[in-house]
Amino acid sequence: MEHSAEHTPVVRRARVGDLPRLVQLIHEHVAYEKSAPRPPDLAERLGPQLFAEGSSEAPPAVAGGKWVLLAETPDGAVAGYAACSAEFAFWDARYYLHMDCLYLAEEARGHGLGAALMDGVRGLARELGLDQVQWQTPDWNEGAIRFYDRLGATGLPKRRYGLDVD
Repeated sequence: MEHSAEHTPVVRRARVGDLPRLVQLIHEHVAYEKSAPRPPDLAERLGPQLFAEGSSEAPPAVAGGKWVLLAETPDGAVAGYAACSAEFAFWDARYYLHMDCLYLAEEARGHGLGAALMDGVRGLARELGLDQVQWQTPDWNEGAIRFYDRLGATGLPKRRYGLDVD
C-alpha cells in the first residue's frame, strides 16, 4: 500500500460494530508490549464503557468521557486505534485529553495512519475544548519515540506505577 493523496487515511470514531476488531487490536497491542494477557471477556467489559446504551458513539461528556478513534486502510480495513479519556490536571486546574493507547497493526505502519490518528486525537481535543494531549510510551519503544519526536511532542521523564487494591 502506497501513501498518496488519493489514499488519504480515514480516521473515525469507533462504533458498536467495531468492538470485535478493536478487541483483536488490543490483544495484539498487549502482546507487542509483552504485557500480561487481558481477560477473555474484554469485549463484554469494554463495550458498555465505550458506548452509551442504544447509541453507536461514545458519550459526549468531557469529564469521564471515553473515546476511541479508528484508522482505516484505503480498502476500509480497521488497522489501528487511539483510545482517549478526559483527565483532570490538578496542578493546572484543567482537563486534558489522555491518550491511553495508540496502536497500529504491524502491516499498517509506515503509511501515514499513525500521523492521521494523531491528527484525529488533536481534533478530538479541540472539539472537546481541551488544549493539551498527554500520553506515555515504554522507554524501549524507540520507533514510537522517534514518531512522537517527529510530530514535535515533548517527552516528560516520569515512571509510571501501579498498585493493586485488595
